[in-house]
Amino acid sequence: MFAAPPAVEARVFAKIPDRLSKVGQRSAFADVQFHGAETPHFIEGPSFDRQGNLFVTDIPFGRVFKITPSGDVSVVVEYDGEPNGLKFHRDGRAFITDHKHGLMVLDVNTGKIEPFYDRPLLTRFRGVNDLFFGAQGDIYFTDQGQTGLHDPSGRLYRLRTNGQLDCILSNIPSPNGLVLNVEENIVMLAVTRANCVWRVPLMKDGTTSKTGMAIQMTGGFGPDGMAIDAENNLAVCHVGLGVVWLFSALGEPMLRINSPKGKLVTNCAYGGKDNKQLFITESKTGTILVADMPVQGRTMFSHM
Repeated sequence: MFAAPPAVEARVFAKIPDRLSKVGQRSAFADVQFHGAETPHFIEGPSFDRQGNLFVTDIPFGRVFKITPSGDVSVVVEYDGEPNGLKFHRDGRAFITDHKHGLMVLDVNTGKIEPFYDRPLLTRFRGVNDLFFGAQGDIYFTDQGQTGLHDPSGRLYRLRTNGQLDCILSNIPSPNGLVLNVEENIVMLAVTRANCVWRVPLMKDGTTSKTGMAIQMTGGFGPDGMAIDAENNLAVCHVGLGVVWLFSALGEPMLRINSPKGKLVTNCAYGGKDNKQLFITESKTGTILVADMPVQGRTMFSHM
């Protein structure tokens, strides 16, 4: 066991304004995930464009929000979907893992959204969750659905730029957030219902071998979204505990970031000055938090 790391409290960067809250409106997402409790928004998928604008998704109501560096919030698109993860491609398009429709692509300038990859071999996904771009443009993404310890059949995929789909793992009890290390030979994978982070080595032929558990956590609901910095330190959102942990590349706890606004911290992304600030979604309250970090985050535009 390790000693407790230093703790800091995140501060509020922005919040979804009341005028954009769907108070009193039901959704299939809230009916299942929160037993029908009112959920006027549930934000995830933070990602920055090259202009420094932050984009987040709103799962229950099929929305994508744009948040300017000054904190102004607007709706980019509202559609019949359940968007979760969001990452920007090198050409400026936003790719979205939509639980209902599969991989979607969004033009953030026009608001046009359309399916990108929805039915491999005519079979729909269980419910895709999050994604990460490799340096060459390959998309790594998780297919979570309602999997868990009772049904460890969640999947980790890679969609190559030539259209080939590789199923890297098919035995995961609730795969969620994921990142590639700087060398791009390891996927770090949040396994929510097992409350741990897996280390998934990538072989030259695209398969994996000797996948293992890198970090075992406790409390909360388990890890959700993650972000990685230039030294392979891993920021892990511990949803249900209201904490983001920073682990070293060796798995040692380096920092604890506490949420001042709720326990459902679900996802995070590096941005801000020198790319050394971590922006965190507290999903239930619709709040975006921010904390200063010791190392610059890995750029998401390396595949140029």
